[in-house]
Amino acid sequence: MPKVDRPMHQDGDFLVDYEEKLFEDVQAEEGQKALVTFHTVAMEGSIGLVNMLQAKRLQRKGFETSVLLYGPGVQLGIQRGYPKLGEEGFPGHLVVNNQIQQFMDEGGTVYCCRFALQALYGQTEKALMPGIIPINPLDVMDIQLLMARDNAFVVHSWTL
Repeated sequence: MPKVDRPMHQDGDFLVDYEEKLFEDVQAEEGQKALVTFHTVAMEGSIGLVNMLQAKRLQRKGFETSVLLYGPGVQLGIQRGYPKLGEEGFPGHLVVNNQIQQFMDEGGTVYCCRFALQALYGQTEKALMPGIIPINPLDVMDIQLLMARDNAFVVHSWTL
């Protein structure tokens, strides 16, 4: 067996070069929009968290950014907590809710499909985090068409 004679990695070490950036740091031009859609099973993977981080980044780059929760993605916008709403049962338990709240606090808009909310998951609008806007299921397509008409940058996620 070969012997590996290298020091162990330590906290604070860099494992890759984070300083090299190949592309310009694009910022939104006046009036540019972005839409991030979520049709994903809440809390079963990282896409909800990753897309909320992307939505926040787009917002901070100056895009007028909206999030669309539909299908199973509506569950990302439900109030949760344990043992009471708003309380974390364990560290990170409310990470997506916290990201959604911060996104809205920074001026982002979140829409939620009423059909998926009620017909698929048996929830009412009262279960949504305050600030999330419930929409007609027919608006799920129309918001995407409006964004296309406005040449918006769109991130679609569809997972099951």
